Amino acid sequence: MLTNNDILKKLRVALQLKDDDIVKILKLAEFDISIPEINALYQKPGHPNYKDCGDQLLRNFLDGLIIYKRGPMPPKQGQSK
Repeated sequence: MLTNNDILKKLRVALQLKDDDIVKILKLAEFDISIPEINALYQKPGHPNYKDCGDQLLRNFLDGLIIYKRGPMPPKQGQSK
């Protein structure tokens, strides 16, 4: 069974993302995280610096990834910016 940490690691490799890119992607989803916190997500369970990747973090990463790849959603007709 894949954990959220595994999914994040696999997406990072598949999309050739660096830690800075992941920070930018999460900022697009209005989620602040530091590079040491990101590195803790890549550790194996049992490692002293291991951090569990929660559902909220993964969800914000995926939301930010959409904006990173496609750009922000245009406003709906009749709505102002």
